[in-house]
Amino acid sequence: MARAIWTGSVSFGLVNVPVGLFSATHDHNVHFHQFEKGTASRIRNERVNEDTGDEVSYDDIVKGADIGDGEYVMLTQEELESVEPGRSRSIDISDFVEASEIDPIYYQKSYYLAPSDDSAKKPYALLVKAMAKAERIGVATFVMRGKQYLAAIRPSADEKVLVLETMHFADEVRDPAKELDGLPQRTKVEKKDLDMAVNLVTALTTGWNPKNYQDTYTERVEKLIDAKRKDRVVVAAERDEEASGKVVDLLAALQASVDAAKGHKPGNTRNLSKLETRKADEDSEAEDRPAKKSSKKSTAKKSTTKKSATKKSATKKSATKKTAAKKTATKKSTTSRRSSSSTRKAS
Repeated sequence: MARAIWTGSVSFGLVNVPVGLFSATHDHNVHFHQFEKGTASRIRNERVNEDTGDEVSYDDIVKGADIGDGEYVMLTQEELESVEPGRSRSIDISDFVEASEIDPIYYQKSYYLAPSDDSAKKPYALLVKAMAKAERIGVATFVMRGKQYLAAIRPSADEKVLVLETMHFADEVRDPAKELDGLPQRTKVEKKDLDMAVNLVTALTTGWNPKNYQDTYTERVEKLIDAKRKDRVVVAAERDEEASGKVVDLLAALQASVDAAKGHKPGNTRNLSKLETRKADEDSEAEDRPAKKSSKKSTAKKSTTKKSATKKSATKKSATKKTAAKKTATKKSTTSRRSSSSTRKAS
């Protein structure tokens, strides 16, 4: 079972509901340690004095607030604790608002609120049902770990649990008009472009299912780690050329997007290529393969040349034999005639 990271009560009006606060989310990132390259030696961070280079114990460290021009106001932990808002055991709901009124940019982190004991279950269920029926979100403040938080409390979608979202205070959210350059001010939009853009949004509209969306990068990092553990390497896939980002014809691009959206499947994995791996020693084998093919061709060529030379030699020998036989036959014929002539003279 999960352990509460904070316990207290939710109060609205004169009603107090004892609750515990539990983390609603956790990250699944791959966490790495740091090592010196070429070794198995871990890298350790130490607290050192930048002037002397000596390590400083935690008890001798104080905090300093930068007030500009290289000057700092030093504060001890005791001084900081003296101005803390105090240990609060109450989440005080001061107002209820419509959910649509809160810009999601204010939301920070999600927690579950659960009843602390059996006696809290009935008022807890009552609060959940009342907020769901009124379609309102409670705005509250509370103190946790020496820090004051602004929070929004709402019933979950299935109306079974209260969800607390810590929020940013107003002065923590930056004004985009002051922070960002180049935002469009009074840009005229053509009606046909707008209609086509709405068509594209409609074509890509689907029901919300969080399981359709996956952290594909983390999954591939885990596969990379597993492959390397098995002495395999990842085969680099060919990347498609990315678009330049310049819109040549907005309407044509929108129309092409609408056409491509036909048969749209929700989620972010439909175009994900499969991660291929191979044995690490196949790299060297792959490098040798072209050389072997080249050697084969050369051998074949030499063999052909040899056969051709043999053939020519055989032909030459055959021709020589024929010539020799012809000469012998001619010689015999001449000798035979001479012998015949001599016999006639003797007669």
